[in-house]
Amino acid sequence: MQLSIDLTDRNVLVAGSPTAARQAVRRYEAAGAVVHRLGSPAEARFVHLPERLFLVAAVEDGQPGWDAFLDRCRSTGIPVAAEPAAGPAGHVTLVGGGPGTGDLLTVAAVKALRDADVVFYDRLAPYQELPLLTSADLVDVGKKPGHHKVSQSDIEKLMVESALAGNNVVRLKGGDPYVFGRGGEEVAACVAAGLKVQVVSGVTSAISVPAAAGIPVTHREVSHMFTVVSGHAPLTEKEHHHLAGLGGTIVVLMGIGTLHQLAAGLRRAGMRPDMPMAVVERGYRPGQRTTIADLGTITSAAAGCSNPAVLVIGEVVRVAEANRNHAAAAADLDRLAASLLGS
Repeated sequence: MQLSIDLTDRNVLVAGSPTAARQAVRRYEAAGAVVHRLGSPAEARFVHLPERLFLVAAVEDGQPGWDAFLDRCRSTGIPVAAEPAAGPAGHVTLVGGGPGTGDLLTVAAVKALRDADVVFYDRLAPYQELPLLTSADLVDVGKKPGHHKVSQSDIEKLMVESALAGNNVVRLKGGDPYVFGRGGEEVAACVAAGLKVQVVSGVTSAISVPAAAGIPVTHREVSHMFTVVSGHAPLTEKEHHHLAGLGGTIVVLMGIGTLHQLAAGLRRAGMRPDMPMAVVERGYRPGQRTTIADLGTITSAAAGCSNPAVLVIGEVVRVAEANRNHAAAAADLDRLAASLLGS
């Protein structure tokens, strides 16, 4: 069912075993329906259909024998909708939510959210769209730079306790759980508690956010490698030298707070001051903005920038600028041609 549908005071019969149907029941109740239950085909032979029945939701529970009942419903003009069975209770799924837009959620991510009883989410995931994707209880455990609403150890404790209580738990994170997402720690906490846990990879912001700004992290004859760096803490001099010597593209996640140290460290390590650099803020979100400068001037150029942001250092930034210039020139020609034809 579409979670945005309004079924207030509509009579809905959910047909399926209690275990398989529990999430379908919750979804229809969340939509405002008056839910009636039917647990087995044997019961169906004797059931009296509720008056003014709006819909029968047939849960795919694997029990044989439902066809006769469903055919009886259809013959009396009652619509029948197929609903997936709930997954096994008491497990955890770490879900990569991508860069913050529901359009980049994977099919596996959408399925995990649909099957969840509880979702622990953070601010970099597409949390605004969760009411359309799940009827689960939603718990905000998001972090901001310098302020953690819930500590990492407490997040792990909440996940484990909820799953041990029999819930299907989703931990929804921005980007990919294993790219600076502390997913490894959360998996370890679940395994230590004896819980089944799986990871649904997400579209990492290290690639997708530059792409949103038209910047490829690799480009033929320009860059054949890219390095992804966390910007939460300043790098050491040794790390600056390694990065400067590698070549290719450098992508820094959440690096606004350490931008000054990074730019200065790379220059000290021998990277030329005119190396192009971009700061892409709020990728795929309202207010997305790209600031382009070079290594020598980026600190002042990006003075008004803030996280969430992705930094891109390398010649690929020029590729994006060239493409934008070509596109602008083509648009100008189109407008000129249109005006000439109009005259």
